[in-house]
Amino acid sequence: MTSQAAFILHSRPYKESSALVDFLTPQGRLRAVLRAARGKTGSLARPFVPLELELRGRGELKTVARLESGGVSHWLTGASLFAALYLNELLIRLLPAEDPHPQLFEHYALSLDALACGRPLEPLLRAFEWRLLAELGYGFSLDRDLHSRPVLADSRYRLLPDAGLEPVEQLQPGLFRGRELLAMAGADWQVPGALAAAKRLMRQALAPHLGGRPLVSRELFMNPKEPPRD
Repeated sequence: MTSQAAFILHSRPYKESSALVDFLTPQGRLRAVLRAARGKTGSLARPFVPLELELRGRGELKTVARLESGGVSHWLTGASLFAALYLNELLIRLLPAEDPHPQLFEHYALSLDALACGRPLEPLLRAFEWRLLAELGYGFSLDRDLHSRPVLADSRYRLLPDAGLEPVEQLQPGLFRGRELLAMAGADWQVPGALAAAKRLMRQALAPHLGGRPLVSRELFMNPKEPPRD
């Protein structure tokens, strides 16, 4: 058995005293049974806690052999907590089981650090959504259109999620200005409208992969009653 860094994305009761836990590790999203989940080890089974994890078993559903603290827990409240729950839900919904993404794991850990430090939420969320899409093979260029021509600041574009950005001549709902797209490409959030456009763009890009099912964590932003942490 090999120890690896991990975070818990979600857990739920399983049988009498166990829990069924989804972990994020550099080796991907792993599901395992945590026995005696109400005991000392179970007290670590919370989201946003850096962990050291050992698993045993060869099938898709493994068993936790060892679970220990791997660092300082991230204390998140309010909007930062809702944002972190949103990241977890995206990973559970979109990341295939046992598909290694070590850079995505590192980006997730850094995002939790930034949320705990009170960094502005919107740029963090947009950066994570973009990294997730790219890691899963759904990324697209922000400074070139689907014909590989440079995006022009004064032109308008629409997103074709399976192809990229298509230039359009006539006004229609859901378009993006070229200057907004170029600002996103350079993470220049001082450009007026760039952050709002990035939010719309990421929603359009993620929608086909979410299968029409709404994200529960988005509702928390609309109805911000803080959930219990445990």
